[in-house]
Amino acid sequence: MNSRKNTISNVVRWAALACLVVPMFGSYFFDDMFSTVSHLFKTPEILELGWNSADLGNFIGDYSLLCVCGGLIIGGILLDIFGIRIMGSVFVGMMVGGAALAYFGVAGGLQKDSAILIGRIGRMMFGLGSEIAGVAVTRSIAKWFKNGNMSLAMGLQLAIARAGTGIALIAAPIIVGVPKAYYSLSDTSRPALVGLALLLAGAVVWAVFVAMDARKDKLDGVTFSRGEVSGEDKFSFKDIVSLLKNPRFIMIGLLCVSFYCCVSSFKKFGTSVVIPRFGIDDSVAGTMVAMIPFFTIVFTPLFGALVDKTGKASLWMIAGSAAVLAGHAVIAFAPLGVSFFGYLGIGLLGMGYSLVPSAMWPSVPRIVPEKNLGTAYSLIYWIQNVGLFFVPKIVGRIFNKPQLSDLEAVAHVEWLFLALGCFAVLIAIAFRTADRQKDRQGQC
Repeated sequence: MNSRKNTISNVVRWAALACLVVPMFGSYFFDDMFSTVSHLFKTPEILELGWNSADLGNFIGDYSLLCVCGGLIIGGILLDIFGIRIMGSVFVGMMVGGAALAYFGVAGGLQKDSAILIGRIGRMMFGLGSEIAGVAVTRSIAKWFKNGNMSLAMGLQLAIARAGTGIALIAAPIIVGVPKAYYSLSDTSRPALVGLALLLAGAVVWAVFVAMDARKDKLDGVTFSRGEVSGEDKFSFKDIVSLLKNPRFIMIGLLCVSFYCCVSSFKKFGTSVVIPRFGIDDSVAGTMVAMIPFFTIVFTPLFGALVDKTGKASLWMIAGSAAVLAGHAVIAFAPLGVSFFGYLGIGLLGMGYSLVPSAMWPSVPRIVPEKNLGTAYSLIYWIQNVGLFFVPKIVGRIFNKPQLSDLEAVAHVEWLFLALGCFAVLIAIAFRTADRQKDRQGQC
């Protein structure tokens, strides 16, 4: 009887995870819908939309504006106070509503300035909703899998969500119809329409998870989806101060921002880098950049399972950061026009993109009390979004400088990514040192 009960419990846990990945899949698709057609914006005269690379950079970077301005921190606090079901639903709704507004901006046939304004406002709402929804998903996985397989579950969630990125990177040029001499609003807005449809499906599945989570809490005798709220477990603003005084927590935040800027910001302009650097066709460039998320689909769950088994999370973080740095070194310094080195560099980025998150995100519950996980993840996401706000804008402006040739612009961009990669490696090493010192103190 007990064995059957445990089997049913495991089935329900994995079914809950399946519900959690759908809205994140849609979010990742919508976020990267323009990544492999970014090179088109270098010649805005062929776009009815009329946006240039700087406009695209602003649109991409504005994903993080509301997050950076305090939305993430407030959202994380609200998650801890009101629970993942209530606030998660609010921000999933904001994610879908923002995506709908952004779609109207790129498809509505407005004047260029109005289209940019509407699109950017929608992008801001989508970004904040996506980030807090992501916190709610991560917080939910920590809750449902706290008794085992947490790293594997988080790795699977990341892998499936990033499949949304991979499909967007491959599908966007096909959906838009690259190559053409001229692209109508209908052409450029189609990826946004597909992404919006996926997000609507994700909102429906999120509602299913909410019902499952409520039932779980009822069976477990838990109050308000946060656990039994005793006096010592209630949220306090002192908890934020405690988090900010935790050096390992700060290191994870710094690693997160430097690492994700190296990969996520690169993806947004990946085709603008690899086409001139390695002399490849537009269609091939999209497939090459798509290797990054597809590597993670295979390797993130594998590495997550290894982290669960070995417990050497800090070593995986160092290895992953070093792989990303090596990938950008290959892209920056390999011989021109040799596509093999493009695949090699992208492959290294994909390996690093699998290694670091599979170790980094499950490390947070190990150093932060469960009652503060919503706030903790939100603070880390806030630090991450500071970088994701500025770096795409910088990259977009570099590519939009008329005095730079394509190869000169790529060189400037890659030096930025190399600097961020070096910083990520140093922070990962510092985290391992601090982690080992803390372990020794605990043994004493």
